Amino acid sequence: MLQFFQTMSWTSWLLSVVDIAIVAYGLYRFFLLIRGTRAVQLIKGIVVLLVAVPVSQWLRLYTTHFLLLKIEEMLVVALPIVFQPELRRALEHIGQGGFLAEGLLTTHEEINLTRTVDEIARASDHLSRSRTGALFVIERLTGLNEYAATGTPIGAIVSSPLLENIFVPNTPLHDGACIIRGDRVVAAAAFLPLTDSAQPGSELGSRHRAAIGISEQSDAIAIAVSEETGWISVAVEGRLQRRLEDRALREMLTRLLRPKSHPSLKLWHRGVNS
Repeated sequence: MLQFFQTMSWTSWLLSVVDIAIVAYGLYRFFLLIRGTRAVQLIKGIVVLLVAVPVSQWLRLYTTHFLLLKIEEMLVVALPIVFQPELRRALEHIGQGGFLAEGLLTTHEEINLTRTVDEIARASDHLSRSRTGALFVIERLTGLNEYAATGTPIGAIVSSPLLENIFVPNTPLHDGACIIRGDRVVAAAAFLPLTDSAQPGSELGSRHRAAIGISEQSDAIAIAVSEETGWISVAVEGRLQRRLEDRALREMLTRLLRPKSHPSLKLWHRGVNS
């Protein structure tokens, strides 16, 4: 083995280091992607199964070993189905690509972003004070047309009075989610997928489960206002942060919605608009 490494050229060494670095980074991003989701528990179960196969053979448990081997064969077909949400999110992250997703805001878009965040945060604060239940979903790179189609089209500019009026109790649009794209309210009373994760617990209602569910299925930001407590919660990537104050909500939305600056993309941005 030592002789093999000694005979390697510097080019081979460099390529090996790059190869290992790519694999390590891929695994790191994968663990970040599944952290805090049900996939962690599923992976633990798969690891236990893989360990049980050689152990059963070593203990000469032939029937058990035979069954475990058959289960392993079934996993080849079952894994893509079981991990469908996680695989979808991973492919969306690859498709979005940091080099296309960052640094594309113009000054006008910066102004619109600041105004939109201000209006959403103000509406959330007012609804929280009056303990009016609400659910806002802010679209990012992943399109939400399939969910918007289940609601009532709006197409109006985001404003605090509009958002508050949508969730007035016992009105046609208050039950469901309000979907926001850019500085526009796309639809109201939209139906969202409920999370099947064990994270929420029994104390959270359908509004918060829907917020987590849409954040698991897409890169959207979901803001839920509880009608029982008035707490403002934000769901991102399947994780729910609760009891946010007005200032914390504004800072979080600004950070999540504003792409990171990337100087090398200015030329690309000018080329797109030319």
